[in-house]
Amino acid sequence: MNPRKMKQMMKQMGIDVDELDAEEVVIRTADEELVFTDAQVTRMDAQGQATYQIVGEAESRERGGDAGGAEAVESADSGSDDGGVPDSDVNIVAERAGVPAEKAREALEAEDGDLAAAIARLE
Repeated sequence: MNPRKMKQMMKQMGIDVDELDAEEVVIRTADEELVFTDAQVTRMDAQGQATYQIVGEAESRERGGDAGGAEAVESADSGSDDGGVPDSDVNIVAERAGVPAEKAREALEAEDGDLAAAIARLE
């Protein structure tokens, strides 16, 4: 089928398709990580539900003992003031709950870093 006609039909059915400019996609399972670099990512919204399609070559890595995972944890923690809660998480909770960053950090620490629970605690 013609791609243009397919896109037109999908739009008529209320399905919205967008190409995402993803640099990297990581899928974590209990045993491994599947890392897609230079992948084509398509987001399809249909009836309020988003579906993502990833096309590309995956590199498989073991979870836990690899150096890449340790570096990722270090870089995530490096943006935090006091051990453990990344500033980006604090900013998200503070913005969503409408509270100062200090209260957001306290809620995140109390909820062991769970964003949704911290927001719920503050609302």
